[in-house]
Amino acid sequence: MLVAAEPSGDLLGAHLMQALRGRLGRSVRFVGVGGPLMKAEGLGSLFDITELSIWGWAEGLKAYPKVVRRADQTAALAVREKPDAAVLIDSWGFTLRVGQRLRRRLPRLLLIKYVGPQVWAARPGRAKTLAKTFDHLLSILSFDAPYFERHGLAVTKVGNPHLMRSFAAADAERARKRLGADRDDQILLVLPGSRLSEVERLMAPFGEAVTLLKRGRPGLQVVLAAAPSVAEAIKAKAAEWAFAPHIVEGEGPKLDAMKAATVALACSGTVTTELALAGCPMVVAYKVSRLSAALIRMVIKTRFITLLNIAVGRAVVPELVQDQCQPTALAQALAARLDDPHLRQEQIAAQNQALAAMGARDGPDPSEKAAKVIVELLNGSA
Repeated sequence: MLVAAEPSGDLLGAHLMQALRGRLGRSVRFVGVGGPLMKAEGLGSLFDITELSIWGWAEGLKAYPKVVRRADQTAALAVREKPDAAVLIDSWGFTLRVGQRLRRRLPRLLLIKYVGPQVWAARPGRAKTLAKTFDHLLSILSFDAPYFERHGLAVTKVGNPHLMRSFAAADAERARKRLGADRDDQILLVLPGSRLSEVERLMAPFGEAVTLLKRGRPGLQVVLAAAPSVAEAIKAKAAEWAFAPHIVEGEGPKLDAMKAATVALACSGTVTTELALAGCPMVVAYKVSRLSAALIRMVIKTRFITLLNIAVGRAVVPELVQDQCQPTALAQALAARLDDPHLRQEQIAAQNQALAAMGARDGPDPSEKAAKVIVELLNGSA
């Protein structure tokens, strides 16, 4: 059983399925919950994960009855299908509830958590909660293990799959041809997130910020990347902008656009690591409800929300969060980078330093390592 409730987890799950199939053969069968990438690998998902792609405490409280119902249904699926192991990927709130139900209803089932909660940033008590429920943690961060091992949970660091993202096939010139852009035209790439709540909160200020930039830069090419999980919502919101951006869908066009972009405006998340790997300077923004923001401030222990910044303890990329996430401030931060090639090069160099601090990019494939550990656990040799 594999369970992933967000697009980033869907990507991890799809790669893990490929690696497990390579080790266990074509006869291995997968059940559970996932998105389009896992479905393409043969998973029949119990439900559409977009309904659980939420972030923020207030938002989570609203969705709580649905989360509980879906967790009950996922556990019931496991009882019917009797999997040999369950791997629950990221998405702390949902996967914890699924794990707790699986532990009660199938006490002998091998329970593996893939990606631990960021207890080093907030709510360290989650480490103890995780240790009570799961048999093993597959960690993607080098500094995770001590927080969980002190509570008796076995941890294997498999590495960060997002650091292994290859841009070898990405082509900046191909992106420019799609846009009809000249070699000297600047390109702004806008990535408003993969959760519906992110799109609803960010598309309006992002659109207004881009409009401010376009007024002084009529030749600026604006590319809007639409994640599959929220593509229709992004298109509907983009139709309300003062001008029509170029919309790209799919991994290939997105990676091409990252290589071609002069600067990016991005929702905080996995995509910031991808942008850094592509060598693209960025401005990061995020916004949740005021209640969620107030609750988060009470428990958060880090100064930053972007993993690049957390890794080096300084603002490698600018973060405009909550009240700072407004059109004028966003436009000013982007304009500074569009107008100053030296500033762009400084930021790219700093982003590369942060990537190095996050972990090696030339080691074993994390998905292969994760699959190896899972098979060893199934065989009782780990």
